[in-house]
Amino acid sequence: MPALHPRLSRLVLVLAASAAVAGCGSLNDATKRFASNLAPYKPPVVQGNFVSREQAELLKPGMSRQQVREVLGTPLVTSLFHADRWDYVFTLKRPGVPSQAHHLTVFFKDNALERFEGERLPSEAEFVEQIDTRRASGPVPVLQATEAQLQRFGKPAPRAEEAPAPPPASASYPPLEPQVR
Repeated sequence: MPALHPRLSRLVLVLAASAAVAGCGSLNDATKRFASNLAPYKPPVVQGNFVSREQAELLKPGMSRQQVREVLGTPLVTSLFHADRWDYVFTLKRPGVPSQAHHLTVFFKDNALERFEGERLPSEAEFVEQIDTRRASGPVPVLQATEAQLQRFGKPAPRAEEAPAPPPASASYPPLEPQVR
């Protein structure tokens, strides 16, 4: 019987080692799945000047360069060789989604807006939806109270006596500079 004990212990040891080696493969797969869920957060990257559809709709032929700059902002690309052309370019890069590029070109003639060209630009709401993927999309609640709902709160209590109003400010001010004699 003493000889059976070392054989049994070796058999148990071999079986335990085999189970451990077999378990490493499934452990490795589980580790990979777990690590893929712990990937670092990569924020969306917007580069360039965002120009919305609403901004482009405000452009009218004949606007001055300053008016166009006030509507669209400073152009991303201006050229010495094409002084009458401004280019507005912006890209959106998000992890797992192909990069999106948008382009708007504004042409001037005699310092007045002649025309503009570009693909369909996203509206501001569409652009925010593309960036903010964490926000739950659902119906927007009605933000209007009925008369019955307002009556539940009752009328506001009258305020206690208010402090008297301060006297009006003086219409004449002392001189800022010392008087020269």
